[in-house]
Amino acid sequence: MHKIWEFFDTLDELVYVSDMDNYDLIYMNKKALRTYGFHSLNEIIGKKCHEVLRHCPTPCSMCNNHELRPGYFREWQHYNPILEQQKIIKDTLIEEDGKRYRMEISVDACKQEQRDSMVNLEAKINEGFRIALQQETPSQTLDVLLEYMGKALCGERTYIFERNEKGCDDNTYEWVAVGVTPEKDNLQNLPAEICANWYRNFQIGRHIVIKELEDIRESDPLQYENLKRQNIRSLVVVPLYNEGEMIGFYGIDNPPEKALDYASDMLQIMAHFIISSLKQRNLILKLKEMSYCDQLTQIGNRHAMSECIGKLQDGQSLGIVYCDVTGLKQINDQKGHAAGDKLLTDACECLKKSFGEYGLFRIGGDELLAICAEIGEAALWQGIEQLKKDLQDKSVHMAIGGIWEKDSLNGVEGLIAEAEERMYRDKAAYYKKYGVDRRRSSERDALFGRRTPAN
Repeated sequence: MHKIWEFFDTLDELVYVSDMDNYDLIYMNKKALRTYGFHSLNEIIGKKCHEVLRHCPTPCSMCNNHELRPGYFREWQHYNPILEQQKIIKDTLIEEDGKRYRMEISVDACKQEQRDSMVNLEAKINEGFRIALQQETPSQTLDVLLEYMGKALCGERTYIFERNEKGCDDNTYEWVAVGVTPEKDNLQNLPAEICANWYRNFQIGRHIVIKELEDIRESDPLQYENLKRQNIRSLVVVPLYNEGEMIGFYGIDNPPEKALDYASDMLQIMAHFIISSLKQRNLILKLKEMSYCDQLTQIGNRHAMSECIGKLQDGQSLGIVYCDVTGLKQINDQKGHAAGDKLLTDACECLKKSFGEYGLFRIGGDELLAICAEIGEAALWQGIEQLKKDLQDKSVHMAIGGIWEKDSLNGVEGLIAEAEERMYRDKAAYYKKYGVDRRRSSERDALFGRRTPAN
């Protein structure tokens, strides 16, 4: 799992992290490792920060661990005798996994312009966090954060791309400056080969900085054409990781040339916050899915049905298909619940094939419902006939009751009740023909709050 300080890995300043309780070095970015003569993080394991940074056997006398607080940087100057440089030091406290860590960013004090840039960067990052965290949802937080970074960095467009299940890239969030054409709708399911070169660079710890688009005309022609179509002249793109897995990237288009390095630092630092917001969004979506989705059949449950009914508009045509999977109890009793589950999923797949573009719901143990808004009458009956054929091909039987109304004047509840009664007449005819014991789902009574005759 990536820690927040790992997003400073390519920052062109010295960054280190130590355990505040025992002074063990936990992390040094690439610049710090090179500066102190190390080649990898493995070489600093077991070493104390004061031993490496100042060649002292005991903690430094000017150590300010007791003054640090989460979310705030303490700035001070210090002459480092090992490096023989005057440094501007920025320290903060990070609490993670129940432990306290000191993170230090060391800037060469001789680089006054760079020092001012870091001060401004810190102020803008803190302000961006403050505004974004006031939002009600993770998606709103991401929208606000992209807008804030786009304006702060004087870019024309900021965006997030996420890899989808097909291995392609989807533009999931976007902010554009006034007068700039949005591209989000045109950048869905982007073929993997377009960004393949970027991902190869991400895998070896690099981010993407394009100062002039023409620089990649020969080396990355597919990406060149993709960016040229969007009127992109320059950009900075940073990878996004979730627990070691690369899930996408985010970036900024057409920032001023003098701001490219500054934008690169800012995007790398903010990547941890972007990932955190994406994870919160995914958790909320998963919880909502679990609340509204029947886990076996992957169609809507009662809550989803109620929400669907609430969104229907008066006067629109409406078709209802009420289904009952016959023989489920017998299958469960004789062959086990795994066989019963398969019977249900097979029946549901047939329903999806005929009415998958409409609202589908499992409203009882063996009862399925399709609510088809704005469906034509002929299309409804054709769909039901196709459903019966598909069920026969799978050796599954469902009793089916269908009804269609041009303007649904009786209300959806009345139509559902009528479709249900038609389903029971179909079910009774089936039982009469084949002599199968009939059973009624008690869940339907709870759903519609009424008593019905035994089936």
